[in-house]
Amino acid sequence: MDTKQKAKAYYMTGGYYIIIIFLMGLITFWFNHYLAIAELIVGAILCIVNYIYKKYTEKRISDMFEAMTLQIGSETQNALMHFPLPAVLIEKDGRIKWFNELFLRMTGEQHLYDKSVHAVIPGLVSESFATDSKESIYTTVTFNDRTFRVFGSHSQQDDKKSGFVVLYFDEITDFVKLQQKYIDEKTFECLVFVDNYDELMESVARNATPQLQGQIYKYINDWAEANGGVLIKYEKDKYCILFEYARLDDFVKSKFDILSQIRGISEGNTIPASVSIGIGLNGKDIVENDQFAKAAVNMALGRGGDQAVIKDQDQFRFYGGTSKEYEKSTRVKARVVSYALSGLITSADNIIVMSHKNADVDSLGAAFGVYRLCKMQDKPVNILLESYDQTVKNMLSRLENIEEYEGLFVNSQQAMAKSTPGTLFVVVDTHKPSLLEAPQILPKSKQIVVIDHHRRGAEFIDNTALIYHEPYASSACEMLTEILQYSANKMSLTKLEAECLYAGIVIDTKHFTFKTGVRTFEAASFLRKQGVDTVAIKTMFQQDLSTYIKRATIIRDAEIFRDHIAISSYKEDEKNMNIVVAQAADELLNIKGITASFVLYKTGNGVSISGRSLGGINVQMILEKLGGGGHMTIAGAQLSDVSLSDAKEQLEQAIDDYYLETVD
Repeated sequence: MDTKQKAKAYYMTGGYYIIIIFLMGLITFWFNHYLAIAELIVGAILCIVNYIYKKYTEKRISDMFEAMTLQIGSETQNALMHFPLPAVLIEKDGRIKWFNELFLRMTGEQHLYDKSVHAVIPGLVSESFATDSKESIYTTVTFNDRTFRVFGSHSQQDDKKSGFVVLYFDEITDFVKLQQKYIDEKTFECLVFVDNYDELMESVARNATPQLQGQIYKYINDWAEANGGVLIKYEKDKYCILFEYARLDDFVKSKFDILSQIRGISEGNTIPASVSIGIGLNGKDIVENDQFAKAAVNMALGRGGDQAVIKDQDQFRFYGGTSKEYEKSTRVKARVVSYALSGLITSADNIIVMSHKNADVDSLGAAFGVYRLCKMQDKPVNILLESYDQTVKNMLSRLENIEEYEGLFVNSQQAMAKSTPGTLFVVVDTHKPSLLEAPQILPKSKQIVVIDHHRRGAEFIDNTALIYHEPYASSACEMLTEILQYSANKMSLTKLEAECLYAGIVIDTKHFTFKTGVRTFEAASFLRKQGVDTVAIKTMFQQDLSTYIKRATIIRDAEIFRDHIAISSYKEDEKNMNIVVAQAADELLNIKGITASFVLYKTGNGVSISGRSLGGINVQMILEKLGGGGHMTIAGAQLSDVSLSDAKEQLEQAIDDYYLETVD
């Protein structure tokens, strides 16, 4: 069939309708001459118009087929017509110019010529065809509940004004269903640990202990059975469950409702029952899934428990974590850590203590605690300190002209020069490498100790010799005070060291208001016996009138978000505003009806955020969405290259996301 014959076959003429009009005119002639003449004239005009349009359309179609013939050749054209897969030829703007019978059947359309391929198959984006790239096209599209692998190539005409793209559709629906079936039936490991098991059992009467144990087991077992899991209890407070992957979406959608079910157990226990859940996914084998699950449950425990953590390769996802941490009554771990840390200090050549950037009095007090441990063993020790807040500056001014502390503080360059393979690095008051004063120094040592009380984040210092991480503790100073109490050597703190440790506890508990337990007061009592002057501590936190006015300004400018969250901003770019902002955030909690507060302020090219809560809202989970961290009631974040208004929008969005994830 030649090109003109193809054009005639392709074009549906309107001549049949014109013939009908002429016949109607002849019939009407017997009844009304004028109406008949009018119909014949209309028919003649339509005949002329139809002839002109037919010639024009035949020329367009002829040009199209000629272009195709020039572009792909008659042999290729014939091969496309009989190609065993649906095929379509489109211009770069996505308009369809040719298709085979299989493509027509696939779409179920009647007229496809000159239509946009995106309109016919919404999953195909026509913009990808506009490029002049010679690279092959390869994508996947779902259409009418069928999945196709789409592949093709660009073809440029000699005049470079237009070109064609040939696409082939290979149906892979059965393969995709099989792949999804494989994924759904894969198993993943879920570890469930009962939080503070010993303390929980001690909180009930002896005759109620079996009922409490039975209730916890029943809820976990029912949850496993309802979701097709295989439960193994391998310790009194530890469970391992194997689930199919298909169940994971249900767990996420329900926000791991097993957490709230366990929390609702009431058998006379004064401490709420809770569990930590760790899930390991997509490891290369079951051994790696087991490692992922253990890392996830350790992460959940390190963040205070009562939450679920999913580890998928290098990614962590967090669910729950809205309840308060409960203090452990036993000090066994503190005693073990004290003994282990003393051993590491004994075997080290020298010790360098490091904390987070812009050090506060809690990190300084903890550093002094490590310093005293090292001096008891007559080991050389230095504290790396470069940036710090006003309270630390006030404390350092009291250390001037005291011979014992000369040369104690070093900067990062000096610390690097003192570092050897035998150096012991002790990191206090943080566990995130990105927050360290000089993270580049750590790889020089194989001996790293981390002592921190912040709820654990996804980022953690690697290759540690000893970790003492207790999110229930009020402060790093409380943890170091307990370590000092269990030191084997006879220990006596200087008055300034004791006051620095005491000040760290005071500042992190907001004068013994937040995160304060029995052990907090015991640590404070021990330090008081070492000669702490509480009036001197109060004086150290005093501020001048201008600072007080800044704090009042922040409180005055606060706005209420979601009825019970106060958000304020300090618009001036001033140094050393972190203490003022933290105090303002604390003060905002004194407003009736406010359960959480956030204060934003400029820091260099970015914005810092200080968050506080009375416990009903987890400010750590909110600020983690912005790259920050901290505790459930005290947290912070730093945003780079952002304005105050943009940072406020991001914060409000993070709060909204938090409510979507945690509130039923």
